[in-house]
Amino acid sequence: MNKEKVFVQVERLEVVNKQYVRVLPAPHVNTSEASYVWFNIGTVDTFERNLEQAERELGLDPHRVQVLYSTERDWNFLVILLPFVALLGLLTFRSRQWKSAGWQRGRGSSMLRMTESKAKMIRDSINVRLKDVAGCEEAKLEILEFVSFLKKPKQYQDLGAKIPKGALLSGPPGTGKTLLAKATAGEAGVPFITVNGSEFQEMFVGVGAARVRDTFALARRHAPCILFIDEIDAMGRKRGRGHFGGQSEQENTLNQLLVEMDGFNSSTNVVVLAATNRVDVLDPALLRPGRFDRQIYVGPPDIKGRASIFKVHMRPLKLEASLTSDHLARKLAALTPGFTGADIANVCNEAALIAARHLHPAVTSKHFEQAVERVIGGLEKKTRVLQPAEKTTVAYHEAGHAVVGWFLEHADPLLKLSIIPRGKGLGYVQYQPKEQYLFTREQLFDRMCVMLGGRVAEQVFFGRITTGAQDDLRKVTQSAYAQIMQFGMSESEGQMAFDLPKQGEPVLEKPYSEATAELIDQEVRSLISKAFERTHRLITEKRELVEKVGKRLLKNEVLDKADMLELLGPRPCVEKCTYEEFVEETGSMDEDTSLPEGLKDWDKNSDPSQGKDSSQQHREFIYL
Repeated sequence: MNKEKVFVQVERLEVVNKQYVRVLPAPHVNTSEASYVWFNIGTVDTFERNLEQAERELGLDPHRVQVLYSTERDWNFLVILLPFVALLGLLTFRSRQWKSAGWQRGRGSSMLRMTESKAKMIRDSINVRLKDVAGCEEAKLEILEFVSFLKKPKQYQDLGAKIPKGALLSGPPGTGKTLLAKATAGEAGVPFITVNGSEFQEMFVGVGAARVRDTFALARRHAPCILFIDEIDAMGRKRGRGHFGGQSEQENTLNQLLVEMDGFNSSTNVVVLAATNRVDVLDPALLRPGRFDRQIYVGPPDIKGRASIFKVHMRPLKLEASLTSDHLARKLAALTPGFTGADIANVCNEAALIAARHLHPAVTSKHFEQAVERVIGGLEKKTRVLQPAEKTTVAYHEAGHAVVGWFLEHADPLLKLSIIPRGKGLGYVQYQPKEQYLFTREQLFDRMCVMLGGRVAEQVFFGRITTGAQDDLRKVTQSAYAQIMQFGMSESEGQMAFDLPKQGEPVLEKPYSEATAELIDQEVRSLISKAFERTHRLITEKRELVEKVGKRLLKNEVLDKADMLELLGPRPCVEKCTYEEFVEETGSMDEDTSLPEGLKDWDKNSDPSQGKDSSQQHREFIYL
């Protein structure tokens, strides 16, 4: 092809946006497939040099081909920006709505009002009083001083006393911390401002601190009042963890809270109450005197407190005519050691649900017992199919637990054993732990033997072991390590105590040497072996009785205490299992409702008392 002819077919070249070249053919050239051809270039200078070189090689005159330079808009970037434009438009539209709503409510015209406090103020709708809060009488006694100050501050000011600025309610979940704070405001008859600790946290820097300022400003405007911060650990965690090189929003919020609490004085008449079940993670500066002066522990109720809580939650229930709430509450209190107020409320509600489910006209004692089992062990699974060999193993496993506990002096009283699956277990033995706080070495050893009874029964009767004793072995191991490491009950280890690692937390450094660790392991292994040997001797000695209980359990699936008395005879040791026997040495059967002298004249209906510390034990199930 003639070189001259090649350029005759090109009308001109267009350099567009200094990025690519559009080649426009001459009018006489056939363009049925494309109206132009284009190619990319690196830079304009490089393109011009390459064009001149091509013209010289072809022997053409310089600048024979016409070159134009143009700029065109690229609409692709608009497609990328379209979602952002739509989002901006939506925010603008919503901001106008918020602004209009703010004007209508008279609350200002801020665009988002993100720095406004989310606290809710309750004035007249608090119908909870201290008489409605049971089971935490010592905490009520301490909180009454705040009520008295809010009602009669002059009584304290004349003596030069200053009311504590705040009180921190701590304790396990479900013990009534929030209810106690509401009852305090209802009893004092002052505005109640409530806010959750997580409501101060926001992804925008500075919002949390601004909300803290707004919340305390609201409290000052409505003084005297009570400001209640629930779950304060969400904003009051220890500072300086995981934020190297700068402060976090949570730390800024906490710093502002510390400043605001320092700003209160004795004439402010604002009491700050806070609640948490994680007091161990709070910053020490938050707990010092001058901020939260009082730290009130609200623990699980004791047996008298549980009876009082049952009475409160039985008020709206329709009980059987032959039942009295006083007697039934005492009976259930003895059956539910370790239960919190939330657990007891759940038991009463479950009893009413069971009665309604079976179309009973009233709630009976049996419904309450079924509700206790439902709360502790879960729902019965009667439809779960077990193979005959598995069912026999479960029956003898539970019979081993029951017989060992029946003949050991320090074992808890037995209430029921069943091979009907409940929750995750295939069978269970139900005990009633004693209401006690101190345990001897002999008592802990007997409990270990009871927990090993199922595994030993499997080995004695079937010559093999199964995976059903996993939960038992875990409890035995924990008890053995606690005796050796925490309670100093090992002669070779001596009078030393170490904290057991918490479940789920990594152990970075042990506070003892490797030699001590080996000695602890040897002592634990020796203690468990002694318990196993003693249990094996007892099961072998009572083999006929274990077999008798196992066969009856296979037939009836559920055995109660009356059945065990028929099969095994009376227990060789005396047991205490009723409310009256539990509290026979603690004075009155009812709670002491006496008030201090300084508080009697203003409240005749409150019933604070000084109760015993509650037991941390739970009504015990031993699962297969």
